[in-house]
Amino acid sequence: MNRSLRGLKARKSGRLAEYVAMIHLMLKGYRILGFRLKTPQGEIDILARKGSRLAVIEVKQRQLHEDAAIAVSSLQQHRLWQAGLALQQTRPSLRHLDLSIDLYTVAPGRWPVHIINAFETIERF
Repeated sequence: MNRSLRGLKARKSGRLAEYVAMIHLMLKGYRILGFRLKTPQGEIDILARKGSRLAVIEVKQRQLHEDAAIAVSSLQQHRLWQAGLALQQTRPSLRHLDLSIDLYTVAPGRWPVHIINAFETIERF
């Protein structure tokens, strides 16, 4: 399979993983506020709210959940945090919410996994 076909297949698979994540999150009581939001800091796959939590959710699909978890670099984690903070500044209705960067992993033949505050140990500045 040539490179462009692999890329197309990966994009379609990634979109499907995002839709699975949104449906699952809604079933868990989350309200989806945004999908594939473009910000100067980077793209947010899903922006969702549950109670007082504002979740910036990164969706990753890999063969194993563990591979998906390590696929998010520290730079990407920082950008997600900055994108969330920027959205809170530009949308007054979001300012009072507790920001969380979550990871949602999808692996073939396995239940999806939603990790709340997935990157708590990163430095936030």
